Amino acid sequence: MRKILARHKALWSKSFFQDELMESILFLGMSLFINYHAGKFALSHMSNYVTDIILDNVPVYNVDLIFGFGAIVMWIFVGILLVLDPKKLPFVIKAVALLTAIRSLFIMMTHLGPYPERSFLSTNNIVQKFTFGADYFFSGHTAFPYLFALIFWEKPWLRILFVCSSIVFAASVLLGHLHYSIDVFAAFFITYSIYHIAQKIFSRDFQLFNSKE
Repeated sequence: MRKILARHKALWSKSFFQDELMESILFLGMSLFINYHAGKFALSHMSNYVTDIILDNVPVYNVDLIFGFGAIVMWIFVGILLVLDPKKLPFVIKAVALLTAIRSLFIMMTHLGPYPERSFLSTNNIVQKFTFGADYFFSGHTAFPYLFALIFWEKPWLRILFVCSSIVFAASVLLGHLHYSIDVFAAFFITYSIYHIAQKIFSRDFQLFNSKE
């Protein structure tokens, strides 16, 4: 605990860390604002559903627990990782914000309607507050844990945990008919590209992320 507190004290006393963290929070806030209006736009322009090679041949399963509670657990776990090692905060927040912003642009380009047979989702679920019913391409449940796998790739146990989480979420949204197949499979390729873009445009934060104690 003392070591963790010392890390925070050392970082928070430096103006460059404060500036980078504030910048990352502002970027995240902007990306969430864009995401909200992108979801509303897609919902208002929603068209019909389309056929899907997987969804047409797989029965619907109730995945409400994984879709909602599982996602919340993942975000809490990432938050704990960042509290334990605060120098990683700026890059992780900016990478998340970049993925959110880019996904928002894709959402505004694609207005498919929901598949007619889909899993029941609790209206009291926090995750439901961030989804709109027409924000399909690409799957955030698949993309975000895979992004964290790439970010923490140098730590094998975290890499394996997040890759497995991404696969579980990918399977759950398909089994629940909550995403089309292309939303899920494209998420891995797009997220990989976004991660490498983040490395380039947030190079100072990435250097801080990888810096030694």
